[in-house]
Amino acid sequence: MVILILVVWGLCFGSFVNALVWRIHEQSKAKTKKARAELSIMKGRSMCPHCKHTLGAHDLLPVISWLSLGGKCRYCHKPIAWQYPVVELITALLFVASYLWWPYGFDTIGTVMFAGWLAVLIGLVALTVYDLKWMLLPNRLTYPLMALWSVVIVIASVLRGDVSLIVSSTLGVIFCGGIFWVLYQVSDGRWIGGGDVKLGFLLGLIVGGPLNALFVIFIASLIGTFVALPLMALKKVNRSSQIPFGPYLIVGGVLVFLFHEYFVQVLNSQILLP
Repeated sequence: MVILILVVWGLCFGSFVNALVWRIHEQSKAKTKKARAELSIMKGRSMCPHCKHTLGAHDLLPVISWLSLGGKCRYCHKPIAWQYPVVELITALLFVASYLWWPYGFDTIGTVMFAGWLAVLIGLVALTVYDLKWMLLPNRLTYPLMALWSVVIVIASVLRGDVSLIVSSTLGVIFCGGIFWVLYQVSDGRWIGGGDVKLGFLLGLIVGGPLNALFVIFIASLIGTFVALPLMALKKVNRSSQIPFGPYLIVGGVLVFLFHEYFVQVLNSQILLP
């Protein structure tokens, strides 16, 4: 029953992610206050990104509406990107995976952290989509996620009665964000973007600790290599091509957050133990 509820929530919030990403991007291009207000995620009505026709409830059923309409708008008949159902399904999958492999248990503290994690996860999916589409990691997403997870950490620390989680997260911020800040400064922004630096601070805050931060960077670099090499072989990209690094970092961050104990065990068994 819990898994079914999470699937429904994940699909609905995946639909929200698609709307959020599109509206933030359109607002960044809007020239008037009225235009920005019409694109507000809180007040604006759902609309087709092509013809701007207001969508009804029957147009907004996650995945189902896209399939029933054949991937086209009901009103202007222009194609609706496959991104919409894919993001909805991925968000639902992440919700369920987080529940199945949740590392903190479901006592009061664990439940508070789980609720906060799902909210942060929605934002991480939005950042991933935004970076893949426009190669940007907007502050309007990154900063609120930092604030949200900071609140979760403080609440969990108060409930625990110790500050170990705060200390661990602070070290993660310094280490993960610090590495990317140094790379940004040394390369004058050529190797890595400012958005990636802020994302590094965010992911360091989430995973906590220098070792987990290293795991995130290692996994992101590994995934990036496996993606880039085939693309270079097919001549889709070259050494000078810009490839968004944020999605790889986010995948690494999610994996380390959920499976950090497993990664530590593997490290111990392969390197530290005789």
